[in-house]
Amino acid sequence: MRIAQVAPLIETVPPKTYGGTERVVHYLTEELVNQGHDVTLFASGDSLTNADHVAVVKESLRCSSVPRDAIIWHQRQLMEVLRMADKFDIIHFHTDFSHFSVMRYLNTPHVTTLHGRLDLPDFQTVFDEFPDMPVVSISHSQRMPIKNANWVGTVYNGTPGENYDYQPACDPNEYFAFLGRFSPEKGPERAIEIAKRLGVKLKMAAKIDKVDEPYFSERIKPLLDHPLIEYIGEVNESGKNKLLGGAKALLFPIDWPEPFGLVMTESMACGTPVIAFRNGSVDEVMKHGVSGYIVESVDEAIEAARNIDKINRRACRIYFQNHFSVESMTKGYVDVYERLISPQKSIRIPSRDSILKTSDAAVTAG
Repeated sequence: MRIAQVAPLIETVPPKTYGGTERVVHYLTEELVNQGHDVTLFASGDSLTNADHVAVVKESLRCSSVPRDAIIWHQRQLMEVLRMADKFDIIHFHTDFSHFSVMRYLNTPHVTTLHGRLDLPDFQTVFDEFPDMPVVSISHSQRMPIKNANWVGTVYNGTPGENYDYQPACDPNEYFAFLGRFSPEKGPERAIEIAKRLGVKLKMAAKIDKVDEPYFSERIKPLLDHPLIEYIGEVNESGKNKLLGGAKALLFPIDWPEPFGLVMTESMACGTPVIAFRNGSVDEVMKHGVSGYIVESVDEAIEAARNIDKINRRACRIYFQNHFSVESMTKGYVDVYERLISPQKSIRIPSRDSILKTSDAAVTAG
C-alpha cells in the first residue's frame, strides 16, 4: 500500500525525549516500511525515518530556535498533504481535528487516530458537525464521551520490544519511578507521597509544559527538596530504558481519563510492574496481579507497593509481548486501511445539501 502518515509538528518523530503521539507514529511508520509498504511521513524537518519524508518546517515547534505558530504550520503541512493526496492509497492523520473540514471533500481514503482525551465539552460539537469522519480510538474507554463518531476501530499503541531490555531484578538501590509530565492529572504529588510514606527513593523523569510551569513552581518544586526524591529532568529512549528497567515499580497515579498510557507498556517491556490508579484506559492496559496492581487510593497504592515483589517480572514482559507489540499495533492499522480502501466499504463523500442540513441541525441543537 501507499500510505501517508501525518504527524504533529510539536515534537520530532521520534521524540528526543517526551512525546507519546510522535513516538507511536514513529513505531508505526518504521514497521510499515519494514513490511514493504510505500510510506511517506509528514513531520518536522529534524525527524528521522526510513520512509519518504516531507517537511514544511525545519525544526519541531517545541524545540524551534525561533517562535513558531502551531496553527499556521499545521495548515501548511495540511496543504502539502492535499497536494500529494492522489499519490496515496490512504492518508493516516495523527493531528486531532484541524483537517476534518477539508478531508470530507477528498476522494482519497483517510483515517484519523485520536490520541488525546475526548471528554472536554467542545469536542462533542466537532462530531456533531463531522459524524462522517473515520476515526480510530487507542482504547475503548477513550470513546465513551463521544457516541456519534464514525469509529472504524480501536488499536492499542504498540512498542518495539527490542527497544527495552528485560531486567529480571530491580536495582539493588531500590527506587520507584515516575515518568511523564509534571501536571495535576499525572499525579506527581501522589507519587511523592507514596514514596515518602514507604521510605523508598523516587526517581522522577518529567516534562514541564509551559501551561504547567505555575503548578510545578507552586506545588511540585517545594516537594523535590527531600532526600528520597530525585528529579532527573526529561530522558531520552536509552535513559527511559535504564530508569524503568532498574525500578522496583513504576508509579502511575493518574487523576484523569488517560486515553492509553504508553509508559505503562514501556515499563512492562522492561519487566517492571506498574502501580496504576484506576482511571481511563488503565483496566484495558493493565492486568491486575500480572503486570502490577490497579488501585483507587494512595493507601491502596502503598499496600500494593509493599506486595510488589509478588509480581513476576518475566510475566510482565510476556504480558507486554502478547498485547502491546509494534507488530500487533501495525496489524490493527493495516486491517483498518484495507477496510477503508475496499470499494465495498468506501467512505461516502456527503453532498453539500446533506452537510448544510447537518450543520443547521447542530446549530439548532446548540
